[in-house]
Amino acid sequence: MSDYQAKHIKILEGLEPVRKRPGMYIGSTDSRGLHHLLKEIIDNSVDEAIAGYGKDISIFLRANGSATVVDNGRGIPTGKHKSGKSALEVVMTKLHAGGKFEETAYQASGGLHGVGSSAVNALSSSTHVIVKREGKYHHQSYKIGKPDHDVSIISQAQITQLFPLEAPELIKGKSGTLTNFIPDTSIFSTINFKPAIVQNLVRERAYLMAGLYFKLYQEEPSSTKHFYFEGGIKSLVEHLNKNKKPLHDVIFFNGQHQIDDFTIGLDIALQYNDTYNENIESFANTIKTYDGGTHVSGFRTALNKVLRDYATKQNLFKSEKDSFTSEDLKEGLTAVIFIKMPSNEIQFESQTKAKLNNSEAHSATYAVTKDHLETFLEENPNEAKKIIGKLFLAARARLAARAAKDAVIRKGALEGSTLPGKLADCQLTDPAETEVFIVEGDSAGGSAKQGRDRRFQAIFPLRGKILNTERARLDKIVSFEELKNLVVALGTGIGETLNLDKLRYHRIILMNDADVDGEHITTLGLTFFFRHLRQIIDQGYLYIALPPLYKITQSKTETYVYSDEERDQHLKSLNPDSKYNIQRYKGLGEMNPNQLWETTMNPQTRRLKQITILDAQKADQTFTTLMGDEVPPRRRFIQTRAKYATLDI
Repeated sequence: MSDYQAKHIKILEGLEPVRKRPGMYIGSTDSRGLHHLLKEIIDNSVDEAIAGYGKDISIFLRANGSATVVDNGRGIPTGKHKSGKSALEVVMTKLHAGGKFEETAYQASGGLHGVGSSAVNALSSSTHVIVKREGKYHHQSYKIGKPDHDVSIISQAQITQLFPLEAPELIKGKSGTLTNFIPDTSIFSTINFKPAIVQNLVRERAYLMAGLYFKLYQEEPSSTKHFYFEGGIKSLVEHLNKNKKPLHDVIFFNGQHQIDDFTIGLDIALQYNDTYNENIESFANTIKTYDGGTHVSGFRTALNKVLRDYATKQNLFKSEKDSFTSEDLKEGLTAVIFIKMPSNEIQFESQTKAKLNNSEAHSATYAVTKDHLETFLEENPNEAKKIIGKLFLAARARLAARAAKDAVIRKGALEGSTLPGKLADCQLTDPAETEVFIVEGDSAGGSAKQGRDRRFQAIFPLRGKILNTERARLDKIVSFEELKNLVVALGTGIGETLNLDKLRYHRIILMNDADVDGEHITTLGLTFFFRHLRQIIDQGYLYIALPPLYKITQSKTETYVYSDEERDQHLKSLNPDSKYNIQRYKGLGEMNPNQLWETTMNPQTRRLKQITILDAQKADQTFTTLMGDEVPPRRRFIQTRAKYATLDI
């Protein structure tokens, strides 16, 4: 635009910035962003509990898509603010307005009270807030963040009429806050809260806040669940290591560290198990920091130093092979880091609070971890030797994996420029425009190669079921021919050499038969990507193709259906006077190239399922249960869930 004048400068008033750029405040407008709304309101109630006010939080998920959170904290202030409006209205309608900017109201909180609430209000088609203070009920409702009326006093009968299920939770307490909101359908791709995600969110906070009682009510189908843990994060580590073999009891410690004029509190629990994967959950004032941050780096640094110093002091480094690196410390480590900081000091990378940035958090976590872990190792030499032994084993495995990888590289494969001969590559080279189908079997691979669009679609055929990589180290993976060739075809490398910038395709599609064997092969593929190429899933590059189960032919019309339910529904719509034929596909190899293209590979007509990780903790446990060595947990899992299995298309 060559004409750039003062008239082109726009000022966004009130909550307009939130609706204009919702991703800046809640991360996204998909399911993850939707659940972030509920998390903001729940965390306001949790912050009251951290401050020492209120021990009960109730969450209601309604069939109409609305959610309600009720706590028995102090209640949002309702008195007249210096702006001339009620403090409640200011909190709910003004960005950067709340009680968490000063240390006097909240010693530790997950965010700035008012940023979260007002953002939720702005992105909701309807919001109600009822505050109980000094025996009175103060109410205000909003539409898309704008008040319907001034804050008014209402009766218990009116509350019960508005919220018949939720009202008793507010009425029974001396004080508290009820917040109800319906996400705006013009903003979000879905407004259906997923009970499993909400349960995980609530369970985490119940673990962090020992003694805090949660009730989660779901209207349809009707269910009520309760969450209460006395053991705190020690119980959380035990939960994370369920179905794994711990090497020792959970190590738990807490402490405080003084930084200038404020104090940082820490709760830390850790335990090593016999698996090869690390699982660290980190929290800052009850907010889960998915991307870690300075508190995690401080913990890692202290863990490395303390274990290395202990091994040196005890003369455990008896040979050159007896050594370990910071990478070896991760193998089999499960830990929970919970840091509590003054709300006016805490610094996150963004409003979504995925990463903690305070440099003070690093020094505090380092100091507390070093002090307590040194004491623990001195007082528990047997546990100390088990941990050091685990690290030595990890180091030897790492060296073996490197030797195996180097041997492969010397043969000109893993990081060489030559692509595997079985890969039928595409013509385009821009990863954003290309995709690769990973197909099992020569027959299906042949049909896929003939049916594809060679311009942007590549085909990588597998020979049989690949290695179960749940408990496989890198040396086994790079020596397994099919997986080695797959890594070469993707271009990313693996392990220490992993570089996602070198990924050759931004759509990696697992395409297998729509039967039990095909699903097993898909599961093996998912295990490999989750355990060893997790970043590909995190970036949204992994997909599953959904081929049809049946072809229904009537006269000259052919229709493909993808489930038994779709088949039955389509048959009801057919002309009963005309004959029809149903073909059940046993595998992709039965389709001719044109059929495979039209049903499963054509971007205009195909069905793809993108693989995302909404609950990494649950995913980790599920892979351990289904793909690990322990048979009894897998049997229990299958027996209790088999009747619920569905194909979600």
